[in-house]
Amino acid sequence: MKNPSVPTLEDVAREANVSTATVSRCLNSPEKVVEKTRERVLASVSRLGYSPNFGARALAAKRTDTIGAIIPTMENAIFARGLQAFQEVVSENGATLLVASSAYRQDLEETQIRNLVARGADALLLIGDDRDDKIYEFLSNRGIPYVVAWSYRDDDNHCFVGFDNRSAAKEMAAKIIELGHTRIGMIAGLTRNNDRARDRVLGVKDAITEHGLNVDDLHVIEAEYSFAEGGNAVEHLLSLAPRPTAIVCGNDILAVGAMKRARSLGIQIPDQLSITGFDDIEVCSVVEPSLTTIHVPHRNMGKTAAKSLFAMMESEAICASSHLETYVVERQSLAAPPKS
Repeated sequence: MKNPSVPTLEDVAREANVSTATVSRCLNSPEKVVEKTRERVLASVSRLGYSPNFGARALAAKRTDTIGAIIPTMENAIFARGLQAFQEVVSENGATLLVASSAYRQDLEETQIRNLVARGADALLLIGDDRDDKIYEFLSNRGIPYVVAWSYRDDDNHCFVGFDNRSAAKEMAAKIIELGHTRIGMIAGLTRNNDRARDRVLGVKDAITEHGLNVDDLHVIEAEYSFAEGGNAVEHLLSLAPRPTAIVCGNDILAVGAMKRARSLGIQIPDQLSITGFDDIEVCSVVEPSLTTIHVPHRNMGKTAAKSLFAMMESEAICASSHLETYVVERQSLAAPPKS
């Protein structure tokens, strides 16, 4: 039974002395209504406190104007800047963003994808491409556009809007080796169900091999993305004999945690130990010493991913993948190895 206290489209039309069709145009396509009429209708909407019936609009348009995004974690700033830029474009297009966090669990992410689609999400933002093929088949069968961000491959199966994690890590490792480091350690993210973490390990190994060093001498420790785990991992690496003179970290959170723990152990950075990160989040420039890292174009990636999704939704065209560039940001935490 309809609540008589809730204003309806007809109530707005009656007060503004226009048709219900005109009210709908004012709300959905205001540019198609003359300014004087539009102002009168919107004033009535405001006075009455009218809110459109979302379910009815979605049914009529066969769209909900809802975009889903599933990110691996909300516990640190890795995804925040890109997601903020993504949200801005979503809002500019009059849509609503629903965000879920999978905690790097593939089973939970699959459930979240299915739930978002069941709740009417028109399109999805996904992070990385490491998931079961049956999920991609599920999205394809239902005609749900999706973009894979934070990763890029020359692969026509998916729409990528991101960067080459392997190549970026290789560039950082090459710079470290060219400074003279031969004893290198790595604190990587957990590589299971995480193509970005795996690719960064492979990139470091590529650089070591290409520079004629023994890849078996690379000590890799996998850790959850937290300051504490970065600290625990660097403590283990520093216990090795001979210990590394440079440590490549899979992201900035791990790197900052490693730097803090190393300094607490009396290790001077970069005089005795060089540490690098990956992502270039805000903390990199405020820690002491400031962190050498890989700059990831988070905002550009978020905006481009959202624009690509809306283009696919509007034209039902296959998205052209976007390869975004990364680069090394040299700060104070990287130097030549200490003289023996």
